Amino acid sequence: MSSNAISQLQPADKRDVIVYQPYYPDKNKQKLLPLPLALYQLGQVEGARRIEGGENLSFVATWFVSRLPSELTRCRMQFDGQADLSYEMTVLNSEFMDYLIDLIAGYEENKSIDFPQNFYRKLLRLDDASSV
Repeated sequence: MSSNAISQLQPADKRDVIVYQPYYPDKNKQKLLPLPLALYQLGQVEGARRIEGGENLSFVATWFVSRLPSELTRCRMQFDGQADLSYEMTVLNSEFMDYLIDLIAGYEENKSIDFPQNFYRKLLRLDDASSV
């Protein structure tokens, strides 16, 4: 799913959106929810991680699609098409959807496809390392 495809993304069905709404008390996130949910249902996105002072690093993120916010999903991310730059994490769908909401919000703001900083902290287990 490229940036061109994201701009053509059709909002998810209202019945699917209603299931996720209670997980996001922020009205702005609820308003954005139909597009991230539609993206989630596709099971993948292509984008680029912004690197300060350097070139952006392209990525492909894929995940298992499930219908319930309380179920787990496994997200796999590969950077620059290199197998040795692959990472995986398992999170609740509701948490992963929150990352996709931020991705869509960022796309609407600056037309770039990238996950938020807290997604990468979780993916690279930086929060776990700091608590040891």
